[in-house]
Amino acid sequence: MDAVKTAYDPRAPKRPVKLSLNQDLVEKANELTQDLSGEVEALLAQFVARQEQMRDTDAASLRRAAQAWGEFTQKHGSLSDEFCAF
Repeated sequence: MDAVKTAYDPRAPKRPVKLSLNQDLVEKANELTQDLSGEVEALLAQFVARQEQMRDTDAASLRRAAQAWGEFTQKHGSLSDEFCAF
């Protein structure tokens, strides 16, 4: 849960937003909680944290691949070197 807390500033002011949600789903959710806004905010925070983690993981993977390719090229040369005309 700590990652979720750091994904955004929970002290930031709240503002109304316009969403279009399934009416039946909202009614059922309201029967299960007295703080639907809080529940949605918590779920949104989890979503943001997961997406940021996936983005960071993908970026790290791309950096490792680029580094490995650079090391390969330094050791073996470029695969296109045999086609160079100079």
